[in-house]
Amino acid sequence: MTASSETAGARKPLGRVPDFFIVGHAKCGTTALYEMLRAHPQIYMPAVKEPQFFARNPLTPERRDGPRSFEQTGTHRETIDQYLALFAAAGTEQRVGEASTFYLWSDAAPGRIAAQRPDARIIAILREPSSFLYSLHLQMVQNGAESELDLRKAMALEDARRRGEQIPAHAYWPEALMYSQRVRYVEQLRRYHSVFGKEQVLVLIYDDFKRENRQTLETVLNFLEVDDTVPLELVSANKTVAVRSVRLRSALRRVRKGEGPMSRAFRGATLALTSSRLRREVLHPMRRRIVFATAQPPDERLMLELRRRFKGEVAALSEYLDRDLLSLWGYDSIG
Repeated sequence: MTASSETAGARKPLGRVPDFFIVGHAKCGTTALYEMLRAHPQIYMPAVKEPQFFARNPLTPERRDGPRSFEQTGTHRETIDQYLALFAAAGTEQRVGEASTFYLWSDAAPGRIAAQRPDARIIAILREPSSFLYSLHLQMVQNGAESELDLRKAMALEDARRRGEQIPAHAYWPEALMYSQRVRYVEQLRRYHSVFGKEQVLVLIYDDFKRENRQTLETVLNFLEVDDTVPLELVSANKTVAVRSVRLRSALRRVRKGEGPMSRAFRGATLALTSSRLRREVLHPMRRRIVFATAQPPDERLMLELRRRFKGEVAALSEYLDRDLLSLWGYDSIG
């Protein structure tokens, strides 16, 4: 569906649509930026990160689409009025924003956002492709959306998964397992530039954000036209951990959610025999230590293969942004 057809069918919302959107990518410092901006007194961002509303909900009433599990979670809204309720507590003088990392990847999100807020500010963060996919895969395994622990094998499954085969049981959005599609940076940016003015889109590079955290934050604050002298605590990007065993993680997940008679019985007994403080301070950290481990360094041969595969994309992005990312990311030495 085109942006114009969605605009024609979109009704006027009953609340305040955000002034700005952090659109992604994941594993590029979006959570750290979200946390820092939330602390600014002139900015309001809801406690719910990743509403994903414009990536999964068409603005017209004739059809419904989106990831199946988004229908099942209370943190993801179904109507625009429910979505806008996230921002009801914002002050009239505050800039309102949200962060949803699928917005950059989504074909539809740019047009849907523009239909509701054509003057919105957009913030995108891009990362060197091989390290991005390595971290993204670890995150997908960690949250249960991916069951294949090996990145090479996971990427080799893309064709089968495109046919609807070998999709993990908890893959809330199977299309998100198409890892190679995530590294279409120029195409993704062009979708936003096609519906927003260039001055409305701020493209950040993860390396700058990581190395010059304070300076990058000031750039964002100036872009949002809020006070850049407010003292804010700097937040580092989250470290992704590895999953020791998919089976063990799935079993503990079933117990935590009470899925099945035995899991419900065990969960009920745990709740009855332990205090909330014991669960929070002892049992939950113990579960994390059992399930998760420090991520091992990536396979250098695979990383080189990915860098060769995506060198053309990096060259195109360098030209598009008028910045030498080939040198910054070390692609100029790759044959």
